[in-house]
Amino acid sequence: MSDGLVAAYDALESLVDEIALASSNACSEVEVAELAITHERIVRKLGSIGLQRILDVSDREAYRAVQCTKLDEFVGQRLRIANPRKRLRQVTELTAMHSMTGEKLPPRCPETADAFAGGDLTHEHVDAVLDVLAKVPTATPPEVRDLAEEQLAEIARHHSPRDITRAGARILQHLDPDGDLPDERDRARNRSVSLGSQDTLGMSKLMGTLDPTTRALFEVLLASWAKPGMNNPDDDESPRSGADDDSVDQEALREAAQRDCRTQTQRNHDAFHALLKAAADGGLYGASHRGLPPHIVVSITEAQLRDRAGIGHTTTGTDLPMSEIVKLAAQAQMYLSVFDDHTGEPLYFGRAKRLASESQRFVTFAEYGGCSKPGCPRPFSHTEAHHAEQDWATGGHTDITDLAPACGPHNRAVHDGPGGWQTVKITDGPDRGKYGWIANGTTDPPRTNHLHRPDRILNDTAPPDPDWSVAEHRLNLVLAESTRRRADIRWWPDSAA
Repeated sequence: MSDGLVAAYDALESLVDEIALASSNACSEVEVAELAITHERIVRKLGSIGLQRILDVSDREAYRAVQCTKLDEFVGQRLRIANPRKRLRQVTELTAMHSMTGEKLPPRCPETADAFAGGDLTHEHVDAVLDVLAKVPTATPPEVRDLAEEQLAEIARHHSPRDITRAGARILQHLDPDGDLPDERDRARNRSVSLGSQDTLGMSKLMGTLDPTTRALFEVLLASWAKPGMNNPDDDESPRSGADDDSVDQEALREAAQRDCRTQTQRNHDAFHALLKAAADGGLYGASHRGLPPHIVVSITEAQLRDRAGIGHTTTGTDLPMSEIVKLAAQAQMYLSVFDDHTGEPLYFGRAKRLASESQRFVTFAEYGGCSKPGCPRPFSHTEAHHAEQDWATGGHTDITDLAPACGPHNRAVHDGPGGWQTVKITDGPDRGKYGWIANGTTDPPRTNHLHRPDRILNDTAPPDPDWSVAEHRLNLVLAESTRRRADIRWWPDSAA
């Protein structure tokens, strides 16, 4: 059976290649239209079958056979699906899974699963149906919830995902016309805050669903901190913190309000910014996070600082324009340490210390920018100091030349067993001196992660820099907006790392 399934997929791929080379010139207009409809229906059927393939991988933990530590990593990186969590939710709701006793259970959403398998729905239709069902109150009887799922599946067969959302809102109103069914479990289940990716302007969308208490607290913040004239970044005389604070000069606030041209939404944004800054200044983030101060830490090159142009990369994965970095640096007290001289900064501990120091973390951040495993999107603030040359337990040293950042799952993925990885130092090319990753049982060359240093990808194809001895200097700008009001600038040649 296994050989038959593999052969069937081989034949399918060959047939797809044959279809791709075929021309529709000899077909009539009706046939061309029918071909497009048939093509889309087949694509949708394959999407449904794809959910079963992902379930197969999950049941047998087959993702480990292709050097993935978790199922969502396999879905996101090997299948290159844009939103792995949504696809895995489809697998959970639309496939027949096994119970703890081994019994095969029917899909949680059988009607939607049938419509998807028949080629009537896209992944977007399925997501829209599941989004509505996620809002069905917990106290709703199971048979009523099943009827709602059946109705939504029928709507999805003939309408767009947007129409499903609109119809779903009406169905939810019918399920609970008086608003009596939702309880604490529903509110807890639907609470969320997510931060979107940065766009071309460096801006990010903050999306969330607040529970009643969190909303009330946020409104208290806006009532005071988002008043006209308060926390205006474009006005040096604008009072900071809350409007009713005893330290705020009310006359100065009235004058600042007259100069304030911001919209209410812009004032809300600036109030939120002021709150986060106040929390950092007050030390509420703690003293350390994974070996680094819990403040804004930015890595830039010496050339960027000299030219005041370019983008800085933070330990949390955010890109900051140089103009913002200069503003932050202007508010901080700064000092310089040259790492190749190791001035007051110990970078070699041998066997005397297992955990990496703050200075060593600065060095590896500036060199790698995030997890060093190729393709891993986790930022540096989510990484650990991996003993890349030799594991500490087997005699490895905590020296800067032996360390590389790795997120928790990938740090544990380095072992000698099947599905594991090895880290070795790259000896030539543009990544010379950095650690690369090799899957066990393969002869591929070691590769490191360029995802957090996209400029390195461009450098790989660019002509040699005649002033490379200067350009290779890396500068680490640490903007510690805390009670000590300082920022550290540290720089060193790549050869020191």
